[in-house]
Amino acid sequence: MQKEITMLDVHKIREDFPILKREVNGKPLVYFDNAATSQTPQVVIDTIVEYYSNYNANIHRGVHTLSQVATDAYELARKKVQEHFNAQHIHEIILTSGTTHSINIVATGFTNFLSKGDEVIVSALEHHSNIVPWQMLCDRTGAVLKVIPMNEDGELLMDVYDDLLSDKTKLVFVNHISNALGTINPIEEIIGKAHKVGAAVLIDGAQSCPHVKPDVQALDADFYVASAHKLCGPTGVGLLYGKEEWLNKLPPYQGGGEMIDQVTFEKTTYAGLPHKFEAGTPNICGGIAFGAALDYMNSIGFDNIASYENELLEYGTKKLLEIEGLKIYGTSKNKTSVISFNLENIHPYDVGTIVDKLGIAVRTGHHCAQPIMDFYKIPGTIRASFSFYNTKEEIDALVEAVKKAKMMLS
Repeated sequence: MQKEITMLDVHKIREDFPILKREVNGKPLVYFDNAATSQTPQVVIDTIVEYYSNYNANIHRGVHTLSQVATDAYELARKKVQEHFNAQHIHEIILTSGTTHSINIVATGFTNFLSKGDEVIVSALEHHSNIVPWQMLCDRTGAVLKVIPMNEDGELLMDVYDDLLSDKTKLVFVNHISNALGTINPIEEIIGKAHKVGAAVLIDGAQSCPHVKPDVQALDADFYVASAHKLCGPTGVGLLYGKEEWLNKLPPYQGGGEMIDQVTFEKTTYAGLPHKFEAGTPNICGGIAFGAALDYMNSIGFDNIASYENELLEYGTKKLLEIEGLKIYGTSKNKTSVISFNLENIHPYDVGTIVDKLGIAVRTGHHCAQPIMDFYKIPGTIRASFSFYNTKEEIDALVEAVKKAKMMLS
């Protein structure tokens, strides 16, 4: 038995997650695909069942009891999100279907604010969801997309970022943490420098929120986006935080019910924040469960989570590097619990397939970050991403599985 840190009782925590008791291919499940989606604790599952069993109703529109109960629960969840991210106002929290939806709201909204020759900046470490919407925005407006390059360690070249910034820069979009490499970007510095040239900044927090507790006011981010399913919540719900001044400037993303004030055939006026961006019936149950997931993770404590996951990262890195011919991609000194690696002359998909037969879930491929793989001139990587409910014993099982895959495929 490996010694666990005392601040976090991981074996007790594992009892909260029903799926961790199952077997895959006759082996105990080892779940190392947390960067794609985290697992769901029983308290969140119970919240979902409770909603559909006892007060399933549409919100904001009904005077009947079930509608009022559902509305109160949904708006309480919004309040929990506001407090978790420390937004100044509750109406600065827009509940969306996830990070991609949130990014597209902003990218579409900026169409009227950009002109030909304006510049927007992204980083070489971005997920496709924080590349493609901005390319589409540039296509619509004639703006120019600039890229902050990266080095071999998976770190952004901040001196080049300085050179890219100018009075033409209108928007900067950077992830807080790379989903493919685990690199933690210096977003405070990125935001501060962008604001000096008058540019707005959107931070993609999909990968950071499971590991840290962002304070959007302290960061001074103009927009911050994330997804519940990375935070022990359900799929299909997320958030867009935006400063009030920016959200008031942006036009509605979709038209329909809920986002209106008055509708006539001559003219429609729009509702105020946050409803202006929440057309139609939302994912009511998902939003409520999102609040429950934040309660659960805060009960564990993000300092405890970060400390323990860093211990897993150090242990996993050491053990995997003992395998001859194994290379880790993303070796920044400032990173979170993601290890992206390959075995020499072996395709990552083949390794992933064998590892799965041994009950271990890892991700293989380009992880929706193809430019990173192109930089390293590789087809993809094997990605093991750890969460606070994982153990060192599970890492040992991964190491043995990778050794077996190497033996079979060499």
